[in-house]
Amino acid sequence: MKSINKSNQSLYPFTKWTGGKRQLLPVIKSLMPESFNRYFEPFVGAGALFFELTPTNAVINDFNSELINCYLQIKYNSTELIELLSEHEENNSKEYYLDLRSIDRDGRFDELSKTERAARIMYMLRVNFNGLYRVNSKNQFNVPYGSYKNPKIVNSPLIHGISKYLNENNVHILNGDFEEAVKEVGNNDFVYFDPPYVPISETSAFTSYTHEGFSYKDQVRLRDTFKKLDKKGAYVMLSNSSSPLVEELYKDFFIHKVTATRTNGAKSSSRGKISEIIVTNYDK
Repeated sequence: MKSINKSNQSLYPFTKWTGGKRQLLPVIKSLMPESFNRYFEPFVGAGALFFELTPTNAVINDFNSELINCYLQIKYNSTELIELLSEHEENNSKEYYLDLRSIDRDGRFDELSKTERAARIMYMLRVNFNGLYRVNSKNQFNVPYGSYKNPKIVNSPLIHGISKYLNENNVHILNGDFEEAVKEVGNNDFVYFDPPYVPISETSAFTSYTHEGFSYKDQVRLRDTFKKLDKKGAYVMLSNSSSPLVEELYKDFFIHKVTATRTNGAKSSSRGKISEIIVTNYDK
């Protein structure tokens, strides 16, 4: 059974997100199983594949609580969210952005409602430098203002469309560790892992994705989880950097090499064509 909803194919990510997969969708889809039961995405991020497939029965998760709050507010409070985003659009300027960014430094953040928090982060990711989500060691957002002439801050039809889809289908939205997110995976379910990548260079860090970071031990734990799901009879796919470390971790599975264009690195040297791999536990 293929749990894909054909009526929602016009949906796409509501935000920019580091490591987004929109450009690789044709390759990823070509490597997917022909049919499956439930869809699981434990590192959903902006949800490029999720929104492309619009599965009728799915579990999505991310460790980033601010991101998952955006999904929940789109589902339950889309009208208020759009109103708040419209206010941000009307007031958009470098000074306005910097003041809103400083909310997590001066105590105002704790006074925000969940919908106000979602509108804040969605606005900042539209207008900041390269759409980066980055926090410092104190979990304070620290990306500078971007230089966009006319950023699209409010997309009402998209937000309403996503809200309708999330409410009309069996989509569970979780905020936690990836292992918890796949506990219910069974035979013939499909799991797509898109974790924070293993750094290609030794100077890169694992700490920009969440305040807690994603360590080498987490990468090994993820590989072990991949193996457990394989034994359960699930279809499992994983994206990561094309590094010797990753290839060693997944040497027992099928490794497909692909080329992607990274567009939102913090430095120009970290953008451009890069090699990635897609790992599957099934031959395609």
